This record gives sequence, structure tokens and C-alpha cells, in this order.
Amino acid sequence: FRGLCRGGGFLVLAAALVLTPQAFGFSGVAMAVRFSFALAALWWLVFTLPLLRWVPRVTSTEVVGAVQAARQGLRQFRRTLQHVASYRQVWMFLIAYWLYIDGVNTVIQMAVDYGKAIGLSTSTMILAVLLVQFIGMPAALVFGRLGERIGPRSGILAGLVVYIGVSVYATQIHSAWQFYVMAAAVGLVQGGVQLLSRALYARLVPKERSGEFFGFYNMLGEFAAILGPLLIGLTSYLTRDPRLSILSVIVLFVLGGVLLLRVGAPTGPVPGQVG
Repeated sequence: FRGLCRGGGFLVLAAALVLTPQAFGFSGVAMAVRFSFALAALWWLVFTLPLLRWVPRVTSTEVVGAVQAARQGLRQFRRTLQHVASYRQVWMFLIAYWLYIDGVNTVIQMAVDYGKAIGLSTSTMILAVLLVQFIGMPAALVFGRLGERIGPRSGILAGLVVYIGVSVYATQIHSAWQFYVMAAAVGLVQGGVQLLSRALYARLVPKERSGEFFGFYNMLGEFAAILGPLLIGLTSYLTRDPRLSILSVIVLFVLGGVLLLRVGAPTGPVPGQVG
């Protein structure tokens, strides 16, 4: 949580630089943006130094070539697939997760493009991004508590219902304040859906293979921004209406939710929840 607060503070500073460049002595937005990138690079450098200085480097005595390493990686990937396939609840959850998290990522990534398409200003969209981040930090903690009360699966389904509502509401946006309302709603559930997804997955996977299974989970998440943009692009091409195209993302939430209902709902505390 402290890390999120620090990162959020930096985001506020970067947004202030871009929104009010003259207040910081810059001649225009372009110069402020360049300075923001340089500041981000400095931020990464400063907070990487403790890692380089005090965290010991783990090295392997075995030296393998690139071809052999690739073969070993493919063999391990094939074994992981076989292990995942042997657990019905796990692979069913992973398919559901891939569908609905693709919708979540699409809403996050396409929001700015959608705002531009309906004529909103850059400053409006920057403020909306800030709103998502700062509502999302405490909301994720609240969602964790909610997951303990009603279970992570029910919490995820509740979040998907909100995302469906957000997609429908987005078609009616005509002003900045309506865009802010949408951003606030996304902020309420974005972190919570991600947190509870990991919590539910942690309950489903075998403990002795949790590292292997979570590696597959993380890899799947990296590919979860494909179907949503494809659906939006295709719908926009066919209808020539960006407002209607955003509705296509609902398909991912519905399909993911239906599959998630077929996944068992194990009980117990939410892993990683702050006490």
C-alpha cells in the first residue's frame, strides 16, 4: 500500500507538470512531458540502487547455451500445461480469467482513445487517470475485506457486474463530469478484481506447485489484451460509432462470468490480505 501511495504521488507530480507547465517554469506541454520522462528515469534509478547494493545476486553454476535454454523452457512449459490440464477447476478458472481480465485491461487501455473519440480534452483524461489510481488504492483493500466475507468468486462476479454497467454507461457520456463518474466506478473495482482473482487462484492450485502455476497465470495475464481491442475495432469498423463499440467488451465480462460460475468457491481467508 505504501508503494502505491508513493507511486501515486509521483503520478500526481507528473500530471501537474503536464497540466500546468508554466507554473513549473516550462514554456509548453512538450517540454514538461520530456521532463516527466526524465524524472521517471531518475525515479527508477534511485529505487533500483538499493536492490543492486543490498540484495544478493543468485547465480547458477550451470552454463547453458541459448538453444538449450530455449529447449528447457519449452519442456517446462509443456509440463506445466499438462499439470494445469489435470486440474479441471484450475483450467476452467484460467479460461474465465483470461476472458474477463482481457475486458478489464481493454477498459483501462482504451479509455483514453475512447475519450478522444467522443471529443474530451487531454486534461480531462489525465485527471480521470488520477481518479482511477487514487480511488483504486483504498478500494482494493475494501474489496479484499469483501472477499473474506462473501468469498473471492462472488467478489469477482460483483466487480464484473460493475464493469458491465460501466460499459453501458460509457455509451451515454457527453461531458467531462460523466467521464469522471466512469473513472471512479472503474477505480472502485479494478484493483479488487485483480486482487480477488489471485486470491481465488491461490486456493485452487496445489500448494506444492504454486510457483509453477502462478508463473502460468502471470504469463496468461500478459496475453489478456487481445480480444477486447479486436472486438472494439471490429465493432467500430462495422458501425462507425465509438459509443457502440465499447459495448462489445461486455461479451468478455459475460463469458468470463459464466465460466467463473462453474468454478468451485473454496472458503478461507483471502491470501495476502492486510490484517
